[in-house]
Amino acid sequence: MAREKEAERAADAEGTPERSYREQLDFLNPIARPLASRKLTRKLYKCIRKAAKHKQIRRGVKEVQKFINKGEKGITVLAGDTQPIDVYCHIPIMCEDRSLPYAYVPSKSDLGAAAGSKRPTCVIMIKPHEEYQETYDECLEEVEALPLPL
Repeated sequence: MAREKEAERAADAEGTPERSYREQLDFLNPIARPLASRKLTRKLYKCIRKAAKHKQIRRGVKEVQKFINKGEKGITVLAGDTQPIDVYCHIPIMCEDRSLPYAYVPSKSDLGAAAGSKRPTCVIMIKPHEEYQETYDECLEEVEALPLPL
């Protein structure tokens, strides 16, 4: 019994335990479409990690918005659990106007962690680079295959 309490305290000390993909879906915004599948979400996180090593990502609403307006190409990944929605609801419209692929993933904390940050991130743009071109092309193909919201 004492061991169980110690285990509970250790879990509390570590912070909140990681939630599974299904549990994260409960916290999604109503605008989080097209949502990446579990498999695609893992591939996007892997691609983000590789892009972050080569400094080929744009992180945050202001930075991503600025580079979309400048005409930069890449995959835009948005977090589906960002509140309030008004913070980033204009980004998908900008992407559609410029024919840029975009997808939502369930968790902003996982998105930030994949980018190598301790802070949650609600928007990331992955730029293409020859070092991880194969992974990028695979993600690009799957994101473009996702159905756009009506």
